Amino acid sequence: MAQVPQTFDAPAVRTWCGLALRALGRAREEIDAINVYPVADGDTGTNLYLTVESAAAAVEAVFAAHELKSGDGGDGSPGPTLADAARAMAHGALIGARGNSGTILAQLLRGMAQVFAADGECAHTDGHGLRLALRHAADSARQAVAHPVEGTVLSVASAAAEAATGTEGDCGAVARAAYEGACAALAATPGQLEVLERAGVVDAGGRGLVTVLAALVETLTGRPPGEPPFPSGAASAPGAPGAGPAAGALPTVPHARTRDTGDDAPGVCARSASGPAFEVTYLLDAEDEAVARLRERLDALGDSLVVVGGDGLWNVHVHVDDAGAAVEAGIEAGRPHRIRITHFGADDAHTTGAVAPRERAQRAVVAVVPGEGLAGLYTEAGAIAVLARPGEPPASGELVEAVRRAHAREVVLLPNDDELRHTAAAAAEQVREEGVRVALIPTHSAVQGIAALAVHEPGRRFDEDVVAMTSAAGETRYAEIIVAERQSWTTAGICQAGDVLGLVDGDVAVIGQDVTATAEAVLERMLAAGGELVTLVLDDEVPDSVADRLQARVREAYLAVDTVVYRGGRQGALLLIGVE
Repeated sequence: MAQVPQTFDAPAVRTWCGLALRALGRAREEIDAINVYPVADGDTGTNLYLTVESAAAAVEAVFAAHELKSGDGGDGSPGPTLADAARAMAHGALIGARGNSGTILAQLLRGMAQVFAADGECAHTDGHGLRLALRHAADSARQAVAHPVEGTVLSVASAAAEAATGTEGDCGAVARAAYEGACAALAATPGQLEVLERAGVVDAGGRGLVTVLAALVETLTGRPPGEPPFPSGAASAPGAPGAGPAAGALPTVPHARTRDTGDDAPGVCARSASGPAFEVTYLLDAEDEAVARLRERLDALGDSLVVVGGDGLWNVHVHVDDAGAAVEAGIEAGRPHRIRITHFGADDAHTTGAVAPRERAQRAVVAVVPGEGLAGLYTEAGAIAVLARPGEPPASGELVEAVRRAHAREVVLLPNDDELRHTAAAAAEQVREEGVRVALIPTHSAVQGIAALAVHEPGRRFDEDVVAMTSAAGETRYAEIIVAERQSWTTAGICQAGDVLGLVDGDVAVIGQDVTATAEAVLERMLAAGGELVTLVLDDEVPDSVADRLQARVREAYLAVDTVVYRGGRQGALLLIGVE
């Protein structure tokens, strides 16, 4: 039998993350299938997997850095401390948290890490330390949720902590007690939430936590604990007649309260029966006082509010109808980044009744966009928007997640950036292996994506739709107005820091001192080759007078050309221009 640790140390953290990741990978689809609360969007298992994947990667990075520092790692020198590994696990989970379930799991791991790191450079902890960590984890997760609901992952975490608290012995004994307590609490969740009982499933988030705790037991005892004592998802698919609780589910744990009356209503967490339209998540650099005010504002805007983190870095999750207001609240509190806005759609609405597995849509569009305003525009047009902040492009895993969230048989992918084409190609290849038909349209700019969306028709054949969208994008010339950050050589000459640059089709065409004048010069060049429609997308920092002047100029010089104007949010470029 393999040697197992009698205490909890840094290698145990590493092993636990690896085992939990593999276990969630096996259970992901099953957990997704029973995800009915608070939104039946079928992504809880995926969100938990991605959260633990980020945690595991951070822990591996700590060990790799130590091995690099000490040579090959075989010189007998001590490895990372428990505090190092625990902090890395918590930080990785925080920055990689996805959805409501992943955000709460990140806070659970952070709560444990705070206990493990409390002794500074100590190399390990015993059963007593693990009991304290599980208790603090459950308490801190509950505090992070605006309106805790019983019958969710919070109930399962609390039960695990209670069971561990009443157990003496080493870490293995404590972990097993926590697991068994969590299993019992999970089996009881259908009796606590009507939506679970109607669907014949246990809470998905709680099921995910049981999976993570099972990995902890295996880490500390050398043996997996076996199957939980309740029916598996294979025997109790959601919506099946007489179906009982299913194994393999992960949660979302928002508050369940109608906005019209303010009354508690388990299973309902929206202004209407269909619930808020958007899920908004972002990382936030902010002080504690600002976050306290942010919680109050977001709680008034929507529900499913979870804010986790600390020490200046937070992960914010909320369901709202006004996605822009949720992002603006973050901007007022500090610096939001890695912003994700997801439209639930009719199939993903909050529900109070039995939920059948969500059928795949025939076709979806997934697009990378550079600003919050454009994200809203694309979403209103029916696309799933992946936000790319300046200097923070999405990874291929984020695009894969977005395609999976689309839950469609056919997907059109719009990278909207030359630098993202390889990333998008890698994501497309991965989801093709999962049986999804993906077409990657090589859009260079968000304005080309707008043109492609304008001709998108889900009702026609996939190949015909892709050809039409590709043609519309290709017939759209694109430009952007930016400010030079340093002196450099360009195709239009030497620019100085602070100069206004007009780039046409990716190359610098105009160097100027004024945004409006530079944009006018760029438009003159683009319209010299003809055009019927000009699209202007303004950054929030650009005044409306710039758009007014450009529209007037187009009307004066080009009578047959129409102009449309959008606000893109903080998109990096001062102005995006498209000419069709």
